Amino acid sequence: MKKILLALFVGVFAITLHAQTANDAQAIITFDKPEHDFGKIKEGTLATYEFAFTNTGKAPLVLGNVQPSCGCTTPEWSKEPIMPGTKGTIKAVFNSYGRPGTFQKYITVKSNSSGGDVTLTFKGTVEPTPVEPVSPVRNMMNAE
Repeated sequence: MKKILLALFVGVFAITLHAQTANDAQAIITFDKPEHDFGKIKEGTLATYEFAFTNTGKAPLVLGNVQPSCGCTTPEWSKEPIMPGTKGTIKAVFNSYGRPGTFQKYITVKSNSSGGDVTLTFKGTVEPTPVEPVSPVRNMMNAE
């Protein structure tokens, strides 16, 4: 009976030790600043921000998919693995054309990071383009 208990204890200890070693060799994505505020921008501008991150893990980091919350945002990222200790960026381009008012957008980063998916956020206010009033008299004069 003692031999069975000893074998069981050694087996559980070996499995626990192996699990800890496997967890140590994982990629970990750590963003410097996962949120950005553009403040006020003029309608029609392309607002751009680069979210900087570091692979603080011990395995290569692979960004599988970077998904924006809407079609007004275009993300750009490296498809190559990010080695441990190396920095990278995810560039977000927001098209403000036809979108006056306040906004808050999200980008979901899917990777092999041990922390799972990460959500990046940016916000701001789009100031509408002023519309000049059209005078019927002026239009008639321009028609000739």
